[in-house]
This record gives sequence, structure tokens and C-alpha cells, in this order.
Amino acid sequence: MTALVALIAGLLFGGGLLLSGMTDPANVLAFLDVGGHWSPSLAFTMAAAIAIALPAFASARRTGRSLRGAAVRISNLRPIDGPLVWGSSLFGIGWGLSGVCPGPGLILVATGAPHAIVFAIGYIVGVYAVDSLSIRRTIGGPCGTTQSASFF
Repeated sequence: MTALVALIAGLLFGGGLLLSGMTDPANVLAFLDVGGHWSPSLAFTMAAAIAIALPAFASARRTGRSLRGAAVRISNLRPIDGPLVWGSSLFGIGWGLSGVCPGPGLILVATGAPHAIVFAIGYIVGVYAVDSLSIRRTIGGPCGTTQSASFF
């Protein structure tokens, strides 16, 4: 049942990206071009996504359970740290230069477009680079406690 729900959610997400034009890097770059020919279409897509997700998040925060009844924990207490700043900066730079982010990028890979293949290779290399660099590791602290060490 979980796999079926995941499949349906993925199909809806992919369909929404296709329908909204988010798989076309030109649309994304037009949204980011605030000094030129700005297009608000991405803002409407984001607003629609928030409007759809907000009731589910509100329910999960209130009940501590997903819509399917699984226990969830939603916290606002995550600190802004080096890995978060570096990761979000790299994401933003890549998104701004290419107009492609992970969701639409994976849909574009299915089309076989050369820029999508380059994106996918970069995405995979980036995932493995983060793993191999061990940006965040747990090290032994005093009296057997653990501490988080950031290398950025």
C-alpha cells in the first residue's frame, strides 16, 4: 500500500511539474530574471503547491501523524549551520545557472535531452561528493557522548 501511495504521489508531482511548465528551464530562468522579462508563473506554481501541502502539514503538526497514520515529527528547531548554507548556496547557484532543479531535472532525464543528462551526472556526482567528504560526522565526545562536527 505504501508503494502504491508513493507511486500515485510521484505521478501527481511529475504531472504537476509538466503541467506547470517547470520542466522547461526557460520558464524557471524567466522567473529568476527580475531585472528583465520577469515571468510570475513559477510564483503561482509555488503558491499552488503550498496551498495543497499546507493542510497536510497542519494536520501532521497537530496530530503527530501523517494522513496515512504514520508517526511524524515536524520541528522548527534546526539550526542554520555551515552545511545548510553551503548546500543551499550551491543549489541556488546551480538552479540559477541552469534553470533545472532536481524534480524537473529527473523528469527531463526521461526525455533524453543532453542538458538533462549533464544535470543528472552533476546531481549524482554531487550526492557522492557530499557522502565522501563527510560534511557532518559524529565524533566521540567526553564520557562517551556524541558531538556533531561541522567541517565548514
